[in-house]
Amino acid sequence: MERKIKLKSLNSHITCKICRGYLIDATTVTECLHTFCKSCLVKHLEENNTCPTCSIIIHQSHPLQYISHDRTMQDIVYKLVPNLQKNEERSERKFYKTRGLPCPRDLVIQNHGDEHNEDKAAMDSHAEVDYHRQDEQVSVCLECISPHLKTLKRRFIRCSAQATILHLKKFVAKKALDEIEKYKDIDILCNDELLGKDHTLKFVYVTRWRFQNPPLILQYRPRIDI
Repeated sequence: MERKIKLKSLNSHITCKICRGYLIDATTVTECLHTFCKSCLVKHLEENNTCPTCSIIIHQSHPLQYISHDRTMQDIVYKLVPNLQKNEERSERKFYKTRGLPCPRDLVIQNHGDEHNEDKAAMDSHAEVDYHRQDEQVSVCLECISPHLKTLKRRFIRCSAQATILHLKKFVAKKALDEIEKYKDIDILCNDELLGKDHTLKFVYVTRWRFQNPPLILQYRPRIDI
């Protein structure tokens, strides 16, 4: 049986505590994981260095370096609130049009279409934009901790913060075992702690690495059944 809930019962989780509206361009403070509209948070941090919700000091002098776009949260908000994404895109285009400026959203779509004209002239650029190029990026170092697996020729990679440990397992399986299908035979760890396949790199970075310098160092080994 499906159980329906009212949207207002979720409002406290999907609204910005600064403007009280639904989250737009959701941005999370990496120190405490509280989320706000990007424009609201940036404006707040112009004169403050603390989180608007819990008042924790984000950083004494460079708080803007400790906030990051939260794509997952924004996707949830857009799925829950009818027409919010469409209305926001319309408002954004109107804002730039009244000022005689090109909308950055349209420029991304146009550039993507130009890159693929030769192969896919009829491609729907709105549906096919590679949004991961706009994601927050994470630098990762993959270290082999087993003599039974090949050491990667290129240990350092840079990818979307939304990539998961499963993506890395498949990457390592392809490079170290020559077969991507063997990804289930790979374990990936951080600080000797086994990571779940659904963890995103952003989650791993914030919960296991945020007090250490980049790159995020992960280890891989043959799977150990417990």
